[in-house]
Amino acid sequence: MRKDYISWDQYFMGVAKLSSLRSKDPSTQVGACIINPDKRIVGIGYNGLPRGCSDETFPWASEGEFVDTKYPYVVHAEANAILNATTNLKGSSIYVTLFPCNECTKLIIQSGIKEIVFESDKYKDSKEHKAAIKMLDASGVKYRQIEVGELSYVKTN
Repeated sequence: MRKDYISWDQYFMGVAKLSSLRSKDPSTQVGACIINPDKRIVGIGYNGLPRGCSDETFPWASEGEFVDTKYPYVVHAEANAILNATTNLKGSSIYVTLFPCNECTKLIIQSGIKEIVFESDKYKDSKEHKAAIKMLDASGVKYRQIEVGELSYVKTN
C-alpha cells in the first residue's frame, strides 16, 4: 500500500487552492471548498464578480473612491461556495485559503457550517477578524488553521 498519499485536509485545501486560480482579482485570490460530513464536496467558490458583471468593465483596484474599487462588487469565495452548494450545509466544513471576513462568517454560521479550515490568516489584526472570531466563538463554529504549502504531485512507483 502507498504511504505517501495526501491527507483529507491537503486534498480539500488543494481543491480550494485550485478554485482560487479562477479569480481575476490581481491582488488576492481566494478559494473555498465545502464538504459534507461524509467527505463529499458539496460547494466550491472563488472571489469574483456577480454573474453578468463584466470582469473587464468593473474595477479591480484596492484603493481610491469606494465605487471605483473592487470592494462593493466582489462576491467572496465563501459566499460563492455557499450559493453554489448542491445540498443543505448543516454540519458541513468549509476549507478556505484565507480566514473569512466578518460578513462571510455570518453566512457560514447561518448556513449551518460547523467547521472552518483555513490556511492564511493575514488579516488577523483587523477589526473584521476580531468580529468574526467573536461570532464563531459565540455560535460554536470551530475553526482551525492548517499549513498545506505546495502540494507535490510527483508520481511514485
